[in-house]
Amino acid sequence: MANHSPRVKSADRVMEILELFTSEREEYSLSEISKILEMPPSSTYLILQNMLSREFLETDKSGKMFSIGNKIFEIRNKYMRNTGLTMEFEKVGQKIAEDLNEGVMLGIRGGDQLVYLSQKNPPDPRRFAIQLAQTLPLYASASGKMILSSYPEAVIKKIYPNEELQPLTGKTIRTVTELLRELETIRIEGAAYNRGESVEGVSCVSGPIYNLAGSVIASISVSIPDFRKTEEVWAKAKELVLQGSKELSYRVYGHN
Repeated sequence: MANHSPRVKSADRVMEILELFTSEREEYSLSEISKILEMPPSSTYLILQNMLSREFLETDKSGKMFSIGNKIFEIRNKYMRNTGLTMEFEKVGQKIAEDLNEGVMLGIRGGDQLVYLSQKNPPDPRRFAIQLAQTLPLYASASGKMILSSYPEAVIKKIYPNEELQPLTGKTIRTVTELLRELETIRIEGAAYNRGESVEGVSCVSGPIYNLAGSVIASISVSIPDFRKTEEVWAKAKELVLQGSKELSYRVYGHN
């Protein structure tokens, strides 16, 4: 006789709701979720409110459209620390750090933030390094802008529904319109930059890590204090970052 594990109906419903967001759509209303999953609206409402309180879901400003919340990104980040991406980055990032004598970081999107998953410090301990698990606004970081560049304008405006962006320094992008212009340049050039936009006096160049479908899901970057950023160093940093990101895209995801 088959040995079936006991099932909890409410837990099944939570899983079914989360599975909805594995499709191409990023948002659903209460009525849509209720209809698709054939759940009573009253039960759907209670489950959604519970998921909201635990940050597994979030809503737009109207409170009517539901999307994946920060808790899911936190879980994903912990999982990704143990995947092939971070293991392969250990080798690729170490080589770049040694060649440049500068710190190299691996970052992914976590909601509207860039989350640093791993880093390889330069041989010289006095060189610039960022703290692991530190987050930065996507629009204020080279890797964040690199990841945003793979999204259409409609998605960018959902992430940033307000035109004004909060600056971190005097050089931070301040509007969504300005951000969209820069993302278009990034798509053309294939590299993204941070010129003192998150830390005064520190510049950064990043390259895209693609999955097999061709989406940018992560980015590697190098940060260099401006007093060491000669044309030669900057050009070499860009070259190595783009080579490294291409290598990781192929090694981990099979993207050519």
